[in-house]
Amino acid sequence: MPSARKRARSYDPARTRAAVLAQFGNVREAVRGLTPEQLAVPTRLGEWTVRELVAHIGMALTAVHRALDLPAPPAQDVTPVEWPFATGRRARDIDEFTRGLGAAHPDLDAYLTGVDDGLRALLAEHPGSRLLETGAGALPLDDYLVTRAVELVVHTDDLNAAVEGLEVPYDRQALAAATRLLADALAVKAPGGSTEVRVPPYAVVQCVEGPRHTRGTPPNVVETDPLTWVRLATGRVAWKDAVAQAKVSASGERADIGDLLPLMT
Repeated sequence: MPSARKRARSYDPARTRAAVLAQFGNVREAVRGLTPEQLAVPTRLGEWTVRELVAHIGMALTAVHRALDLPAPPAQDVTPVEWPFATGRRARDIDEFTRGLGAAHPDLDAYLTGVDDGLRALLAEHPGSRLLETGAGALPLDDYLVTRAVELVVHTDDLNAAVEGLEVPYDRQALAAATRLLADALAVKAPGGSTEVRVPPYAVVQCVEGPRHTRGTPPNVVETDPLTWVRLATGRVAWKDAVAQAKVSASGERADIGDLLPLMT
């Protein structure tokens, strides 16, 4: 995807690391209070139960461990904004691995504690410039952690949706990273300047081929909140439903971006 390099956004490594650890901590705290009955509740992710979803959240971070166990690739060949387009490639393998994790770790609190301890140790040991071979391609550790923040936000939302009354909080920086990365991915998928997509307070991008807007109010504007955007970009909510529920405002003949979504599966 040639245009991805031109659109690469930089992320503050210290803030990203803090965000990943903070959001994972929010999940850990919530999981401690779940009953066996709640862990057995189905989720919106196929046949996964809450137990398997939680196991997968841990797996999203142990992916860092597994990547660091491999030899470093010779050079970076992708940017974080290209990562969402690669997430569907290994869906079957991820599903099988997740089911195995859920069965292998009956004590989820102990499992997540081990994941947290292990990640903190690795982050203290390895520089952010260390290249990792990931499912999307070769990325520096600091860039790969941005994708981990996205995973954590997306699956925190899945967890909140599955368990009635559960309200796992979102770390502000983690939510910002998820919003920005997925907004940038839209601009890569549909390059152009005819439509402005606004996700206040975190992101604004220009996209979609057509007459480029230069000044004043853009003729085609899409606006939504961060969580609705994350849900749209990952297929948790359909575009037409979000518009019908007034979760999205879209004005202009090129403001219907439903055919471009989802960006990540």
